[in-house]
Order: sequence, then C-alpha cells, then structure tokens
Amino acid sequence: MYYQYTSDMRAIVKTAGTILISILLSYPLWAPEWGRGILGEIEAWGMPGGLIAVAVFLGLVALYCRVLQRTMTLVRPDARTASPTSVWWMFAIPYNFTEDFFIVRAVSTSLAADGQVTSGFIRRWAALGYGWCAFQILSLFPGMAGYVGGAIALLLWAAHWIMTARVNRTLATRNPAAPLAHSL
Repeated sequence: MYYQYTSDMRAIVKTAGTILISILLSYPLWAPEWGRGILGEIEAWGMPGGLIAVAVFLGLVALYCRVLQRTMTLVRPDARTASPTSVWWMFAIPYNFTEDFFIVRAVSTSLAADGQVTSGFIRRWAALGYGWCAFQILSLFPGMAGYVGGAIALLLWAAHWIMTARVNRTLATRNPAAPLAHSL
C-alpha cells in the first residue's frame, strides 16, 4: 500500500510540475510584456549562433547524463533505486524540469544504500543537485530573476558534475572492472 501511495504521489507531482513548467515556458504567449522567454534568448544569438549554443548545451547535458549513468552503473545493483539509463530523462523537455529532482533523489538514495560514499558527502552532493534543479526552474522566469537563476544553476550544475566525477572515482576503486560500455 505504501509503495502504491508513493508511486501515485510521484506521478501527481511529476504531472503537476510538468504542467506548471509548461505554463512558465509559454509566458511569451500569454504575457508578452514580460519578454520573449528562452526561445527569444536563443533567437537573439542569431543564426547559426543560436543553433550552436543549443547544440553545445545539449552536448554538455549528454556528457553529464553519461557521468550520472556511470555513477548508477558503479553502484551495486542491489542498492540501485532506479535504472542507470533513467538519467536520460533529462532530455524529456518540459518533463525534465520536474524529473531532474527525482533523478538526483534516485542517485543519492542509491549511493546511500551502496554504502561506499560517506553520508556527509551524499548530503552535500544531493543539496547541490537539488540546488541546480531549483535554479534551472528560476532561470525560466522573465527578467533579471531568470538571468541570475540561470547563472547560479550553471555554477551549481558544474560543482555537482565535479562532485559526481569524484563519486565515480571512489566507486571505481571498489569495482575497477565495471564495464565502460554501460556508461554510454
């Protein structure tokens, strides 16, 4: 019964979050006086600048997902709370803005269950992860709040990525023969 309740609650939170993010992403349509939104920002780079910026950003997200997938691959299978490939939900826009919180939670609970990394490190890792998730949502807001939120999100994301690489090195010392093929 508890599993069904938590599963249902997760589905409700993910659905409601995706709806709210979709409303926020569409503000240029219903509140054009607030600005042009993220698509306007990309358009401001011109062509091919906007296309290059999007491609570079998505490439970085792919590399980050690869590192997180490696983390989940290095976690003992019996300690995993999600599949290593589940981190690729970060590409499911606009669902990903809500799902990213759940990805951070799944990786952190898997790390905790694995027992190879200290609980203090996992708490800091999770806090940074939740931080970049929250600030990436703030980055969708119009004006200065969006710019500041985006800048903070990128800094937290970079710090989280560095910490994830450290976790992977720690986990790999226990299991140096973990297949690299699973990290892609």
